[in-house]
Amino acid sequence: MKAEFEKLAASGKIEGRHVEPLTHLAEAGCCTHKSWGFGRIKTVDTVFARFTIDFPGKPGHPMDLSFCAESLKPVPKDHILARKSTDLNAVRHLAAHHLDLIKMVLNSFGGKATADQIQSVLTPDVITEDYKKWWETAKREMKKDGHFIVPTKKTEPVVFQSQETSVQERLLTEFRAAKGLKARILVVGEIIKSVSDLKDKAATANEVITALNTDIAAHQRNQPAVALEAIFSRDELRAATGVPAADEVTDAQVWSQDGIRFGPLLELIPSAKHHRALESFKKTNPDRWVEVLRSAINYVSAKLAREIANLLIENGKLAELKESLAKLINQHSASTELLLWFSRERTEDFVDILGPEVFRAMLTAMERDQFNEKRSNRLRDFILEDQALIVELTATADIEVVKDLTRALQFSPVFDDMDKRSLLARLVKAHPAVQSLITGEQTKQETGLLVSWTSLERRRLEYQDIVQKKIPANSKEIAIARSYGDLRENHEYKAAKETQKILMRQKEDLEAALLRARGQDFTNASTEVVGPGTIVHATDLISKQAETFTILGAWDSDPDNGVISYLTPIAMAMLNHKVGDEVEYELHGQKRHQRIEKIEAWKMEAAPVATA
Repeated sequence: MKAEFEKLAASGKIEGRHVEPLTHLAEAGCCTHKSWGFGRIKTVDTVFARFTIDFPGKPGHPMDLSFCAESLKPVPKDHILARKSTDLNAVRHLAAHHLDLIKMVLNSFGGKATADQIQSVLTPDVITEDYKKWWETAKREMKKDGHFIVPTKKTEPVVFQSQETSVQERLLTEFRAAKGLKARILVVGEIIKSVSDLKDKAATANEVITALNTDIAAHQRNQPAVALEAIFSRDELRAATGVPAADEVTDAQVWSQDGIRFGPLLELIPSAKHHRALESFKKTNPDRWVEVLRSAINYVSAKLAREIANLLIENGKLAELKESLAKLINQHSASTELLLWFSRERTEDFVDILGPEVFRAMLTAMERDQFNEKRSNRLRDFILEDQALIVELTATADIEVVKDLTRALQFSPVFDDMDKRSLLARLVKAHPAVQSLITGEQTKQETGLLVSWTSLERRRLEYQDIVQKKIPANSKEIAIARSYGDLRENHEYKAAKETQKILMRQKEDLEAALLRARGQDFTNASTEVVGPGTIVHATDLISKQAETFTILGAWDSDPDNGVISYLTPIAMAMLNHKVGDEVEYELHGQKRHQRIEKIEAWKMEAAPVATA
């Protein structure tokens, strides 16, 4: 192929400096473009001096040879991208041999690649199902093999080295190179997992523990949370390797230091080690651990509150825990995080505390945390999403208590109007007696609506469609969108929540309307005066034009056929008037003046057609 390109250069079709790059491209058969990505060279046309290349979304794309030499980079035949392009099935079969496939990927990227880079080239076309499970297996195999260096941080690259190193040597190298005590703790975790593969457990443990003890002493006062985490890892390593304890800083010494703030310190420890930390404090403070935990539970995250509660319950301190919870709730001093955990829990252990006062405490806590949106929003979102919460909390409450709670919710600033209406609708559904408190339109709502049986059935079907189909479907959309993570940037979740608000508003409006509706057949209506179920013949006194109106129920308007609701301005002006009466009303900004000429009874089988 090189000779062909040299001929093109001699004839002036390409430059001489392009011969070598084009030769490499032709021999490789695959290439990459900075904008179009990976491409496979299909044909080399020396007559028109061009390549034909298949790019994603640009199959059979012709490119001038000179442009190719300047803008394309060759991809070797053994590169993972080239192998996928030429023989994808063979690469898929290789996935069963995790290390061989990872080695191919790493060699394609110069011997190292991050976990994200590896995933991007293997999914979804090579590893078609459950990549996470596949990757976990691959990591375990790489850690046992002496040719791979698997970092503890996802952002650092996995490295393939031709010279084999033992697990012990690799882990000690990583430990020595780790910057900072937090990084060393991560490596210690890997050492503990690989204890059975260490050639000299005692030597490894002694080196690591000696270094940890130096760091623990340095962090003991200024970073006690990190020091505790290191102590837990050190003691776990001792237990795994059988190395005896020495003269060193203990967890008891850290807990006994002046100025230790229990709750804030625990929050700095990874959640996976919260239980270990709580057990440590309990063991080293047998006389005061219960009171300290009872006090701290109101100042920690919901996740940590659950750990504290579980420890108290496991040790027979449920009564003391309930006493603290009841006091915080009744005094409205419970935090949003504590109430978030408590409302999620709702177990039989707390049935005597779970009541309307819990929801009052929630409102108070959210109002108190309005300027800490992260905390208040977590509790607010949970209240809105858990359809059963407010119903369960008020299930056994006296109606007057429920009414007081309804008023508190109406005036609370922590929910917007749509969300507030949704919560109030739940209360009304569970306690119909509070209906009159919901809005300032109760007088109007208490007045019945005259509607035809046909329109009433239509509205009922519309309500059933929203309740039985649209709302459940929307709930599934919210659950799916929530699984995508990071709700602040999750557009699918926000869109689903907006739809939820609209559906709930429609549901509530239909409930209120159906509650007022009074079905009628509008037959045998009196013709002495205008009323629902009558046909009115009138004359416009200005234009002298005759007009006919059929006046029916609130939901029966059909202007094209001359049917109007008895609640329209025209009908309201005519109601209770006799033949010969003159009426005035305003329509579309213009005053109308009409005389009633005739009143007939409406019959269902002879629906009138408007004459004007």
